[in-house]
Amino acid sequence: MTQLPKFTLSYNSSKNQWELKNDATDKIIAIFNTKTEATKTGVLDKAVGNYGSVKIKLENGRFEEERTYPRSADPKSSQG
Repeated sequence: MTQLPKFTLSYNSSKNQWELKNDATDKIIAIFNTKTEATKTGVLDKAVGNYGSVKIKLENGRFEEERTYPRSADPKSSQG
């Protein structure tokens, strides 16, 4: 099975913005003003090219959830 590209959505307090980074390259691929803006339906999947895994963190940096795009690429053994 092909490895999904991995991304992380986290808050950058020094810039007061939410950043979606490619975990492999550490490059920011999207910037959002609010977490709600970033996580509303369709935004993250378009940002990752409809294929990838996104770890979503809380503002304090702790892990909140992980989303897989497309949903059918989610491993069967995962709880989500």
